Amino acid sequence: MAISVFDLFKVGIGPSSSHTVGPMRAARLFALALQREGLLARTAGVTCELYGSLGATGKGHGSDVAVMLGLMGHAPDTVDVDAVPSLIAQVRADRLLSVLGLHFIGFTEKENVLMYRREAMAEHPNGMKFSAFDGQGQALKTAKYLSVGGGFVVTAGATNEAVLTEYKKVPYPFTSGAELLLICKQTNLSISQVMWANERTWRSDADITSGLQTIWRVMRECVQRGLSHTGTLPGPYKVQRRAPILAAQLRERAERTLADPLSVLDWVNVYAFAVNEENAAGGRVVTAPTNGAAGVIPAVLHYCDRFVLPARGQAPAPDGSGSSDSVSTFLMTAAAIGILYKLNASISGAEVGCQGEVGVACSMAAAGLAAVMGGTPEQVENAAEIGMEHNLGLTCDPVGGLVQVPCIERNAMGAVKAINAARMALQGDGQHVVSLDKVIKTMRETGADMKTKYKETSRGGLAVNIVEC
Repeated sequence: MAISVFDLFKVGIGPSSSHTVGPMRAARLFALALQREGLLARTAGVTCELYGSLGATGKGHGSDVAVMLGLMGHAPDTVDVDAVPSLIAQVRADRLLSVLGLHFIGFTEKENVLMYRREAMAEHPNGMKFSAFDGQGQALKTAKYLSVGGGFVVTAGATNEAVLTEYKKVPYPFTSGAELLLICKQTNLSISQVMWANERTWRSDADITSGLQTIWRVMRECVQRGLSHTGTLPGPYKVQRRAPILAAQLRERAERTLADPLSVLDWVNVYAFAVNEENAAGGRVVTAPTNGAAGVIPAVLHYCDRFVLPARGQAPAPDGSGSSDSVSTFLMTAAAIGILYKLNASISGAEVGCQGEVGVACSMAAAGLAAVMGGTPEQVENAAEIGMEHNLGLTCDPVGGLVQVPCIERNAMGAVKAINAARMALQGDGQHVVSLDKVIKTMRETGADMKTKYKETSRGGLAVNIVEC
């Protein structure tokens, strides 16, 4: 249950929030539990068993690497991404892993990280089981974790009581779009102001502002890294990094692009490509709300900062940081919409397909952009609804289990859809036939009806037909 803007936007590591960030966090939680319960010194071995979608596409998503990093005590938001290859190479060479950097155990990937492609846990498609053993092979501790999308990890069988208690503390609790609009009407607050008031339950205004600016800074840095890295992405398909190439072409024909009213969309593509190419390479990204969809919101926020705000008489800051108020409005509004999907449907590709990742990101970005452009709460809700309505049924079919094809281009398409959704909504008065709540319900039901092979297993769609092309 997401209740904070910082639950939806988290600094992490690519290529996947559910398959990389989630397993890393789960492995670290298990290692910390061994330490807390006084079992670490007695531990001679640890195994991790990955089920369902984690087992099917875990190799391409870096789940094995994530588990090793997590056991070593690394967290997704702080691990040195440049040091990861050497850290993993040492474990593989020595066949030893230092749990939390404190206690060495024997560790061989093929024996200690097991992926079950055709077996799934009853609780969730992204389930994993960790076990610790002593020197005689006796089990010391076993725990099951579920990676439920967006880097969220829950312990199997745990209750939501603590989260529900926290949620009741906020001044304006909402669990539906209708409730959110009613709060805005009764209080005369915008959606972002409602979110800000709720966020004050846990943080000061200064901490909220600093946190939002950190999220925006990491997004900008990710785009810059994506524009500076050339060559091909890791994996057998040798996918070309296109962001720096497209950016160079746009700069070279700057004068001609002035005559093309759609050239701005080329830059939106560049921003989305840059982020998702970095994500595919295992770089630092912001889950927004997932890694697979990490490029949509940064691309639209860059578009807003570089094109929309200047056209409205507000020039970008020299350091590229953008307007604090506009960034806050965008991210707070987007988070409010993301919370509704998290509460009432899913943001996990393994549960509902890519409609829960790129579709949700598109909906969130459309809402954020509409808010910055002066939309009423009703227009913002309409923009979010349009953003999802035209992503319904979107499958998750990563070729080779890699977050590359069709994921990178799909993020660019999601960003362009979000911009158009916001523009459509702002041309109306906020009244529309299909409500956001109805489209979220439809998305959830569509995901339930979708065959498992189209939900992040690489057993359907492009994932099986690409070899024939």
